[in-house]
Amino acid sequence: MSSVEELRAWYREARASRVVDALKRRGYSACYVPDAAAARKKTLEIVPPGSLLATGGSMTLRQAGILDALLDRGDHFITDPSLPYGAELLEQRRKALNCDVYLTSTNALTEDGVLVNIDGTGNRVASMVFGPRTVVIIAGVNKITADLDEAMLRARHYAAVLNAKRLNCDTPCATKGECLDCRSPGRICRVLTIMERCPAETAVQVVLVGEELGF
Repeated sequence: MSSVEELRAWYREARASRVVDALKRRGYSACYVPDAAAARKKTLEIVPPGSLLATGGSMTLRQAGILDALLDRGDHFITDPSLPYGAELLEQRRKALNCDVYLTSTNALTEDGVLVNIDGTGNRVASMVFGPRTVVIIAGVNKITADLDEAMLRARHYAAVLNAKRLNCDTPCATKGECLDCRSPGRICRVLTIMERCPAETAVQVVLVGEELGF
């Protein structure tokens, strides 16, 4: 008899494979890898050396070691995630729209291949749909949801709440641990995107990882 973890790994891969097929039907390039190490290797294969890169500040990319792997290879990022919010960071985000490869994750991904994301500034979701020549989306299997309703709930009531706490936002959700649909100036739930199909003029590669990564 297989162990509990072996059975879980089998289920994760089977479910992710269905999502990969759904993404391909919607025009995306998509693949499944078993773990973060494989995700790093795959990303280095996808991203041509010497490309001008940008990212929106993804915990998934950090946790998987993907940003470090690209930096170690000598690749250059337009965006500097260590910068505090201000004019310099805002200008970098504008320039990111003209990068060769934009790397990010997604807040939620339905079993039938729809991507859902919520932003405060909108730079990340803007770059995911138009501007960069290629977009690479790395997502752990924890991001998969049964349908669009669950994806919307996950993005707003889970991912956004944890990101508000991570960023020390002055919002009710960062204190209470739940979305209260606030009117706070620090609110980061301002722009919602639903990507029903791959954008017409952007090549999007989705890498599903058989681990829990990010929020």
